[in-house]
Amino acid sequence: MKKIILFVVLSFTIDAFGQDSKKIQNAFQQSYSFESKFDYKSAILVLKSVYYEKSYELNLRLGWLNYLDSNQTASISYYQKAISIMPSAIEPKFGMVYPLSVMGKWDDVIKQYDLILKADPNQTTANYRLGLIYYNQAQFDKAKYYFEKFLLLYPFDYDAVMMSAWVNLMVGKNAEAKALFDRALLISPGDKMAIEGLGMIR
Repeated sequence: MKKIILFVVLSFTIDAFGQDSKKIQNAFQQSYSFESKFDYKSAILVLKSVYYEKSYELNLRLGWLNYLDSNQTASISYYQKAISIMPSAIEPKFGMVYPLSVMGKWDDVIKQYDLILKADPNQTTANYRLGLIYYNQAQFDKAKYYFEKFLLLYPFDYDAVMMSAWVNLMVGKNAEAKALFDRALLISPGDKMAIEGLGMIR
């Protein structure tokens, strides 16, 4: 099965690049150079000069560059094409999150993270960011679920420990919150936020 998947991935690349592989490689190199100078429009144009609709790599890169160029609609379009070419790939879904976030389309952001977690339930970045989204929406029970998934893998991560502590405090789990704030003080001795949190526990 893995060999079949690898063959499919490689076939997309070969099909997209064909006899123009050197030309496309040069275009990518130029696009990186332009990007380093914050000249996103030139980076986009050089890739468009070799654009091939069935190329996963070109669509992914153009999704990123259009996001940087503040063209969120175009960015989403390219990321969608990359996803349609490689439906199992996680990276274009992560990419899609950036323009969607800028546009404030949080339901669509959540859908992308849900798709990522469907493919990889333990994906830490997706779990943590979903926790943050639900925390900011005051959906503390949902936030607690995702932060706890993160903590199962990284129990001594400061950000996750602190967010999980605050979430537990919000849902009235004072004992759990205290244990987490205490753990935060082991990670960051004298931490003001952890001390503040402990002071709010009755």
